Amino acid sequence: MLNDVVSHDDWLKARLELLDAEKEFTHQREALTRRRMAMPWEKIEKDYRFIGPSGSMTLAELFDGHSQLIVYHFMFGPDWQEGCKSCSFWADNFDHIPVHLAHRDVAFTAVSRAPLERIEAYKDRFGWTFPWVQADGSDFNHDYQASFTPDELAAGRGYYNYAERKIGASDIVGISVFAKDEEGAVYHTYSCYSRGVEMLNGAYHYLDLVPKGRNEEGLDFPQAWVRRRDQY
Repeated sequence: MLNDVVSHDDWLKARLELLDAEKEFTHQREALTRRRMAMPWEKIEKDYRFIGPSGSMTLAELFDGHSQLIVYHFMFGPDWQEGCKSCSFWADNFDHIPVHLAHRDVAFTAVSRAPLERIEAYKDRFGWTFPWVQADGSDFNHDYQASFTPDELAAGRGYYNYAERKIGASDIVGISVFAKDEEGAVYHTYSCYSRGVEMLNGAYHYLDLVPKGRNEEGLDFPQAWVRRRDQY
């Protein structure tokens, strides 16, 4: 089905009206970013541990010499045989990004509860290069709303995106951000979940440019069309 087909002058008029709206949205986004940057911090008191290719790591060590850290909570539970297909879609968008973030004093890593050897095999399967560590039996993923206890899973309810909600999986997606001061103390500065993680998916922003958009209406759920890259 075609949109309206008009003359160039009418097309230009419509485009200039949309440009005004786009500029306003840009200003709103910048204002929201400033509010995010100004969020208060909470000090991390727990001794969270992770397992990377070189062995056991603390949360502070995930910063890799930087003062800021972005964690992507990749859905890959301890008993799962492969990672979430939607998280894999996201990962195709942020691979090779950490080197650029490092130039702005930011480290990046994915964190999952799956065993490291399974993480490494899945990472190799897609040729990804970004850091990815195992949460080593600590409360990290649960504390940051990215996994649920057996009791929560059995009840079908858990705390996610800052509210009690219906849940259906042991592990779920999120982004958490941390900062480290000169004395080495670590602080939680921001987390987002659900559609909040879309900001890391460049492919969705491409789709938002075209007439059909994301074209997800009528699907069982928005990302029902997504496949792991080696399954297309």
